Amino acid sequence: MKSDNTLMPLTFTRTLRLKIRSEAYAWLDAAAIEVNQVFNFCNETSLKAATRTDSKRKWMSGFDLCNLTAGATEYFEKIGAETIQSVCTHYAQKRRAAGRLKLRWRVSCGVRRSLGWIPFKAASLKRKGVCLRFAGKCVRVFERERLEGVQWRAGCFAQDAVGDWWLCLPVRMKAEESIAPQEAVGIDLGLKDIAVTSDGDRLSGGRWTQRYAAKLASAQRRGHKRQAKRIHRKAARCRADALHKFSRKIVDRYQYIAVGDVSSLKLVKTRMAKSVLDSGWGCSRTSWNTRASRRPGRSKSSMKDTPPSPVFLAGP
Repeated sequence: MKSDNTLMPLTFTRTLRLKIRSEAYAWLDAAAIEVNQVFNFCNETSLKAATRTDSKRKWMSGFDLCNLTAGATEYFEKIGAETIQSVCTHYAQKRRAAGRLKLRWRVSCGVRRSLGWIPFKAASLKRKGVCLRFAGKCVRVFERERLEGVQWRAGCFAQDAVGDWWLCLPVRMKAEESIAPQEAVGIDLGLKDIAVTSDGDRLSGGRWTQRYAAKLASAQRRGHKRQAKRIHRKAARCRADALHKFSRKIVDRYQYIAVGDVSSLKLVKTRMAKSVLDSGWGCSRTSWNTRASRRPGRSKSSMKDTPPSPVFLAGP
């Protein structure tokens, strides 16, 4: 904060999710198999090092794994040294967060195949005309105009359940100064109406799962697995779109949001399980907390009149 008590511009990290054109799918599938091999090597090496019976037993760090995989690029055709180092670093972070001796193995084929994942460093992805160049391969994306004038960080290529590939790029953005016009609101969660505010605004239950239930059952009876996955994705997108629009309106209008404390874990064990899962209460709470935390801070004089915490959970 400046000495004249004016607000400084705040920045936050936002992940851009851009769909990749289909001509690069075959190359990305092959590169994902090599990434799985590196990940499984890290998993096996870390397990052996952590279960040794002599004095050399240790937890392998990302630095140790990068040293062990030095020079491994000659055995891979798609990925390079920077991608291998990114896999080692990500593995060490995930294993430390999980607190386990090893993580789940990444499977490259079969029914239990793991979804494709290719991490990379920021310097590994470069612009080349209308394409993006990565590891010697030119990749085209939809909505490439969203990358104009942005500086991205380390990201990844990720595959969804349908088989489409997406480019996930964390970018740094500036948040504009905005103070919500109204002070506080309470939100009650339900099934017929997903959310009802104390001012009378409500988000009606969309019943997205029931809306596509007939098409989904028909695709499953005919054995069209890919079509069934597309229907699941369509229902999930409709649910996320409705929740996003409602949460965006609430966060822009109120400074303080109180959300009713409803136990989803207990209700999913009842006969209302499908309606509870279709309501997306957890997604709504995450949206309210995330977007409220991105709102720029206020000066010291204005903070005295408003609560310091934007969101809290109220008991029933």
